[in-house]
Amino acid sequence: MKQSILFYKAEKEAPKEADTVSHKLLLRGGFVDQLISGVYSFLPLGLLVSKKICNVIREEMNAIGGQELFLPTLQPKSIWEQTDRWEHMDPPLFKLKDRHEKELALGPTHEEVITQLAAKKISSYRDLPLYLYQIQTKFRNEMRFSGGLLRTREFMMKDLYSFHTDMQDFQEYYKKVANTYFKIFKRCGLESIMVEASGLGFTNDFTHEFQVLSEAGEDTIIYCPKCEFARNKEIAELKEGDKCPDCSRFLKIARGIEIGNIFPLGEKYAKAFNLYFLDKDGQKKLVIMGCYGIGIGRLMAAVIEKNHDEDGMIWPKEIAPFAVHLLSFDHENAKVRKVSDRIYQDLQKAGIEVLYDDRIKVSPGQKLAESDLIGIPVRLIVSEKNIGKNKVGLKYRDKKTESLASISSIKTILKKW
Repeated sequence: MKQSILFYKAEKEAPKEADTVSHKLLLRGGFVDQLISGVYSFLPLGLLVSKKICNVIREEMNAIGGQELFLPTLQPKSIWEQTDRWEHMDPPLFKLKDRHEKELALGPTHEEVITQLAAKKISSYRDLPLYLYQIQTKFRNEMRFSGGLLRTREFMMKDLYSFHTDMQDFQEYYKKVANTYFKIFKRCGLESIMVEASGLGFTNDFTHEFQVLSEAGEDTIIYCPKCEFARNKEIAELKEGDKCPDCSRFLKIARGIEIGNIFPLGEKYAKAFNLYFLDKDGQKKLVIMGCYGIGIGRLMAAVIEKNHDEDGMIWPKEIAPFAVHLLSFDHENAKVRKVSDRIYQDLQKAGIEVLYDDRIKVSPGQKLAESDLIGIPVRLIVSEKNIGKNKVGLKYRDKKTESLASISSIKTILKKW
């Protein structure tokens, strides 16, 4: 992609209402644009990152047997009445009427839709277990929205639903999903902890959240720095300085960003939609269900909160919008332009994603500042001074120092990286 035609504009200052690091940097870097409070447009750079995150999630969901589908956003009142959530959902549903005066809701979640669908397809133990997931837009009628992508009213979410013959099978898969979540977040450049939390209206059982410790987070976590004990403060009966019930180490308290959650749904939704199966003995039984979510935009924001410096974002390799940022200094210079063009074409042929800053009448200082802001992992600098030595400047975004590399070695260096 040539930067001269990229749809973005870097800003020196973020709007005053931007209150977190990720919010400020995403707006300044031209990754997102705010339409109204809590609602954002994803611009090309932001959408590239979002797609990379979705690809990581798809790979890991498919690896544990998930099958992807896509469910409707518009949902009829009737299915929400079957679970008594039309009037009692918190936050309340976005409701509307069509031209036939039929009442509908914009889906904040898809338990009702997926369960009535599964009831049409599942009849025997031979149909189970089953794992279905989607990546789709959700709508939450939140009272307040802050922190940019950390709390919004419209957002992309991966939700996986699992269907089982018994609790043992469910519990085994629940653990498998938990381990997979750790892998997903690790691939996205985050260390997460699994925190026990309340069901928040989805289930009466305790659930688990995956949290990234950050001052930008809205949740308060009581956790043990030695073992895996961690609870959301809303259910914790312990406080900082108390002894961990599992290992006796002193507990700590911290803020956290919730980037994923897993729920045991049990038989609640199966009962509401008559989701039964016949077991090996011909006995009719209710299907056991689980639910597992990841917010795409919130995950993106959390990555920035944990991967940035005073100059801008530092994207992890796997989800960066591009692998390489190629900067052509003094692009009006025919020699510089020729070498830059050749490097750009060679990297593209090698399958390396490149953002090529080919802009004219933009100073080297501005190009460097915007490159730091955008945070692409590897920077190559073509200048008249460097090409006189048959070299280019090479800098990794997460390092302070820059080195020189021969032009002929660039592809080899990047493929090993």
